Amino acid sequence: MSYKDPVCGKRINRGKAHMIIEIEGVNYFLCCPRCQTEFEHNLKLYARPELGEKARKIQHYPVKQHN
Repeated sequence: MSYKDPVCGKRINRGKAHMIIEIEGVNYFLCCPRCQTEFEHNLKLYARPELGEKARKIQHYPVKQHN
């Protein structure tokens, strides 16, 4: 599956992303260091839910403690 870099608009695969940044439960896929820097300096412009993917919740299982 491919995702759109919110800064430059380039389509990238999850495994090929330079950086994945999660903000308020949304993942943003960035293609290169330049887009990462631009994204981080202009969060109000780029960190919008419609430009990312809802972050998946990690399932946590209780750990049985031995006494």
